[in-house]
Amino acid sequence: MMGRQGRRSALAVLLLAGTIALSACGARGAGAGGGGGDGAAGGETFTIKLSHVVTPATPKGQAAEKFKEVVEERSGGRITVEIYPNSELYGDKDELQALQSNSVQMLAPASAKFTTVAPALQVLDLPFLFDTVEDIPDVVSPDSAAGRAIYENEALAANNIKVLGLWDNGLKQLSSNTEMRTPADLAGLSFRIQPSDVLRSQFERWGASSTPLAFAEVYNALQQGVVDGQENPYSNIESQNMHTVQSHITASNHGYIGYVLVINNEFFESMPADLQEIVQASADEASTYNREVAAQLNEEARTTIEQAGTTTILDLTDEERQAFRDAVVPSVWQQYADVIGPELIDALLAEQGA
Repeated sequence: MMGRQGRRSALAVLLLAGTIALSACGARGAGAGGGGGDGAAGGETFTIKLSHVVTPATPKGQAAEKFKEVVEERSGGRITVEIYPNSELYGDKDELQALQSNSVQMLAPASAKFTTVAPALQVLDLPFLFDTVEDIPDVVSPDSAAGRAIYENEALAANNIKVLGLWDNGLKQLSSNTEMRTPADLAGLSFRIQPSDVLRSQFERWGASSTPLAFAEVYNALQQGVVDGQENPYSNIESQNMHTVQSHITASNHGYIGYVLVINNEFFESMPADLQEIVQASADEASTYNREVAAQLNEEARTTIEQAGTTTILDLTDEERQAFRDAVVPSVWQQYADVIGPELIDALLAEQGA
């Protein structure tokens, strides 16, 4: 039989082994992905930092809040989402690098921001790709030609970036301090653009010059005359008070701002399978919600701009809008066929009968 001293020694060894095991479990929980520890249900917890450059009131801002609400509820507290809006954490110039280094785990940049990483995403910058917002879901669904270029993009995958969804901000309008009824009215004007060669070529075809600037810099650039005008959906124009320093807006609906919701793939794959499914399902729900509110917010923003009395909004006739379109389609589309993909451009032109 074991003596009293032997039993005490054996008990001490068991207690020490249990302590080591618990410490190891805690270390695994704290080190996973964005950090955390053991959750209430005993699983690892994760923190997702989601950074974006617009205000919480915009379609992107509201979709981000919806994603946070849904993913935290569905995960039962195992996932926490921290949202950093309005370039509070990272701006246009450094957010993609922050994502790739896992300094943030999620972003929703405009597609134009991926020009250097995945040039094919410039498909979303093609002028007059959509005639109305109702066309957007079909043209860029995951199983469409354009959708596959986004969701199955090999260049993004090679840069440790996974696409979770596409958020809309609606169709773009032109603004300046000049009435713009024809492309000739843009001649000699300078416009702020997102960093996209497609957008640069678009304005060149209209006789204007362009300058890439971060979103947070646009208001000051307009106010100080660094550029003459810009292009954005109404919700962006109104939320950043751009209309207060622009006397004219042309309701051109000439282009699209779509935000590509992305996550650091290494972080995503570090999560258990059930949490990966929750993140994707929550992104899908937030995308649906985004589409529902984007049109409403843009309509409300246009009304706010009109009521401010600082800006005249010009609605183009069908013939006037067609003149803007004819100047860039199919010329700009074909100019970037080698970048975006010749087969994709041909398919899109066929769909439009161009």
